Amino acid sequence: MREPKLDVNFAGIASPNPFWLASAPPTNTGEQIMRAFDAGWGGAVWKTIGEPVTNVSSRYSSIDWQGQRMMGLNNIELISDRPIEVNLREMAEVKRRYPKHAVIASLMVESKRETWHDIVRRSEDAGADGLELNFGCPHGMSERGMGSAVGQVPEYTEMITAWVKEKARTPVIVKLTPNITDIRVMARAAKQGGADAVSAINTINSITSVDLDTLTARPNVDGKSSHGGYCGPAVKPIALNMVQQIASDIDIPISGIGGVATWRDAAEFILLGSGTVQVCTAAMHYGYRIVEDMIDGLATWMREKSYASIEDFRGLSVPRVTEWKHLNLNYKIIAHINESKCIGCDLCMIACWDGAHQCIHRDRVSGEVNGPVELHTAPSVIEAVSRASIAVTPIAKLDASATGTAYGLTPLERIPRVDETECVGCNLCSLVCPVEECITMVEVPTGREPETWEERTRGASCAVPSPMMEQ
Repeated sequence: MREPKLDVNFAGIASPNPFWLASAPPTNTGEQIMRAFDAGWGGAVWKTIGEPVTNVSSRYSSIDWQGQRMMGLNNIELISDRPIEVNLREMAEVKRRYPKHAVIASLMVESKRETWHDIVRRSEDAGADGLELNFGCPHGMSERGMGSAVGQVPEYTEMITAWVKEKARTPVIVKLTPNITDIRVMARAAKQGGADAVSAINTINSITSVDLDTLTARPNVDGKSSHGGYCGPAVKPIALNMVQQIASDIDIPISGIGGVATWRDAAEFILLGSGTVQVCTAAMHYGYRIVEDMIDGLATWMREKSYASIEDFRGLSVPRVTEWKHLNLNYKIIAHINESKCIGCDLCMIACWDGAHQCIHRDRVSGEVNGPVELHTAPSVIEAVSRASIAVTPIAKLDASATGTAYGLTPLERIPRVDETECVGCNLCSLVCPVEECITMVEVPTGREPETWEERTRGASCAVPSPMMEQ
C-alpha cells in the first residue's frame, strides 16, 4: 500500500495535515505560528483578533489527577491584547513565508454589521485562508455582548454569520459554545446564516477549585476570581459527544476541538465527523513538537487499517452512535478473569460489591487448576523456564526460580471468581483492573433474536393511551 496521505481540504481550505493549533496563546504571534509550522502543524487559528483588551494576572488554574498535571485547564484570558494592525501585519508575513499552510483569522468584534464587514475585509487582505467567528468565549467578552453572548442565541448567530458572508471571500467557520442545552440548534443557525463550517467545542464555563487557605477561587486576582473556560483532556468526552451530535444532525464540515493531545484523540474526532482537529492545552503543556508524534501515529494507524486518506475513515463511527432505545436488549457479555495475569488486588471485587452488581467472589481454594498449567502460570515461572534453557554461569539467587519456585504467583484463593449467572456485563471490573487484559468481556449467546426497547414497547405504546391523549 502507498504511504497514507494526511493532507485535507477543509471547507475549501487546503492544509498539509489535519492538525491545527486552536485560537489561544500558542497562536498569539506570527513568530510563534511560524515555529509551529516548522514543527509540522498543518494550520493555525490566530488568537482572536478584535479591539485590544487588558488582561488580568493571574489567568490560569488547573485540575491535576493522580500525578498527572493539567488534566483540565481553566483560563480567564481574553482575546488578543495586541493591536489589530500588528496582528494582521504578522499574519501577512506568515502567509507569505508559509503559503501551503492554513492560516485562519479568529474574529470577535461588537455586533454591528459595518464593524464585522471591516474586520473581514482587513483579515482577508492580510492573506487569511479562512475566518473563524468566535461565538464561544464564555468569560469577559460575553459580558460585553460578544463571544458566547452571541453563540447562545440562535438568532444572533445566524444574523452575524450572514453579515460576515455578505463580505467574505474565504470560507467562514463558526466556533460554537458548549455552554448551551443543545449544540445542534446553534449549528443549524450557523448553517442557516451561510457558514461554510463549524468548529466545536469552545471552552466550558468553570471554576476549577477554591484555595482553602485564602478562601478565594482560582485563579486568584488580588483576592477575587471569576468563572473561566475549561479545556484539556477532561473535556474530551463532552467534545466528542457534541461533535457527533452535529455530524449526525446536519451536513457541514466540522473542526473538532476539546482535549486533543495524541494521534488517537485525533482519530476519534475524525471518526466522529471532524475534518480537522484543533489543539490548545496539549501544546501549552508540552510544546509544538507533540505534532510529530501525532503525524507519525496517525499515519501508522492509517497504514495498518489500509486507509489511504483522511476521508477514507472520516465519520465512520457516526452511525454507530444511536439513541438508547435502538440498542439490542438481548446482547449479553460477561466478565472473564485471566488467572495468569491476576495480581489479587481485589479492586474488581470491591468495585463489583460496592458499586455494581455483587457477582464477583473470592471463594476459591488452593489446588490444581482445571486444564493445562499455562492457565495459571505466573510471569516469574515463564522467566525461570526461559533462563533454564540458556547456558550461563551458575548464580544461586537466579537458579532458585529454576527449581519451580513460583515467585509472584498469585494463590488461587486470592484470585476472584465471576458468577456468570449473576454477571450483567456492566464491565466496571475491567475498567478498574490495573492489569492490561486481565479482565475481558466475553459475549455469550442468549438464544434470543435482537430486540430494541423501541421494538419491545411498540405494541404497548399503541394499545395504551397516554395521559395527554386522555385529556
